[in-house]
Amino acid sequence: MQSPPSPPNSGDDQPVSGSGRRFLFVASGFGIYVYEQRAAGWTQVRGGLDGKHLTSVTAQLGSVLAGSREGIYRSPDLGQSWWPSDHGLEHQHVRWLTFHPDGSGRAVAGTEPAAVFVREGDDEMWRECGEVAALRDSHGWSLPYSPEAGCVRGFAFNGEIGYAAVEQGGLLRTDNRGEAWRLIAGSKEGVDGERGMGLHLDVHSVVVHPTSADIVIAPTGGGLYYSNDGGRRWDQLYACYCRAVWVDPDRPAHMILGPADGVDRQGRIEETEDGGQTWRPRMAGLDNVWPEHMVERFLQVEDTLLAVLSNGELIAAPLQSLEWQTLIPEVQNVNAVAALLL
Repeated sequence: MQSPPSPPNSGDDQPVSGSGRRFLFVASGFGIYVYEQRAAGWTQVRGGLDGKHLTSVTAQLGSVLAGSREGIYRSPDLGQSWWPSDHGLEHQHVRWLTFHPDGSGRAVAGTEPAAVFVREGDDEMWRECGEVAALRDSHGWSLPYSPEAGCVRGFAFNGEIGYAAVEQGGLLRTDNRGEAWRLIAGSKEGVDGERGMGLHLDVHSVVVHPTSADIVIAPTGGGLYYSNDGGRRWDQLYACYCRAVWVDPDRPAHMILGPADGVDRQGRIEETEDGGQTWRPRMAGLDNVWPEHMVERFLQVEDTLLAVLSNGELIAAPLQSLEWQTLIPEVQNVNAVAALLL
């Protein structure tokens, strides 16, 4: 499937100073939008997949994958052309996509119902990790808003080790770059809300720290959880409903969280610099609280933090100041963003 590129916006057409070109891929309920950073700011250079409800997007080495409720699409040319890429994908509703950070082109997809599929390089064939479906069935994973048996809605990798967030089912771990997965011990305990014990099983996303594959942070329906032993035991850092957290790549005690009082209720942004012992509001440039939406995803792009909100807005702030403003206001119903530096 190929969609014609949208014409660039007017304005300064010079690339931003510094080495490399910076692209931002914005997946929305209406298709995909591709932006390049120019001297005048982020400028739309093309668009595609018109009318497709996209759920996720990931990019690596010029290749882009976009997930939807109807499968996966691939672009080999930075979004100029798009083609279906879902051979072997038994479940078409894709909830999250990521490339393995080793640069090999290996991609991992999470679906609803809960399943994990992997793809090698430019191979168009996806292979299901059957052990995930077996866990799904044996543990009775489920969703409160869907008849499907759970979903996989987040991945994080550090070398060979990776984690997958399951709503509602807990956390999966791989020790071989996604070839095979197992349910971590903390998920099997299933002790909700007790410090030093189990992980709340409604896991919305996951972060693994670059300094250690055993430092794992998971936003859940029952709070923010932290493990320093690869998920065997957990501490609850914040009792709340949350879907997204940013963790400082240099210092894991420094985190930015999108907590709420419930599903899309009293959402806000808060920061801790002491590992969750204390939190402070970081809503500069925003309302003090969002009565009916919250942070869905965070993405760091160099020295800027982007936040996808559950109402489809995309906001951004310098990490140094955390003064927020709307980014790319012309795009509505944003579900995911991916950045690429070439």
